Amino acid sequence: MSDLGDPRGEWFYCFKHGRVETRTECRRQDRMGPYPTREAAEHWRERVEERNTAWDAQDDDEEGDA
Repeated sequence: MSDLGDPRGEWFYCFKHGRVETRTECRRQDRMGPYPTREAAEHWRERVEERNTAWDAQDDDEEGDA
């Protein structure tokens, strides 16, 4: 794998291989992405946690309005 990335700017974190990849041979269920940079793909977990926290807060706000 090249560290130059995909010319389209698509990086994926592959759960099957446990690494960041530019190839898309793996099934969608086995990967997260695409991400615009290698670094963004490496930090997929933080993005997911931030998004889940925001969604939980939104759910709490909506339940409080009911």
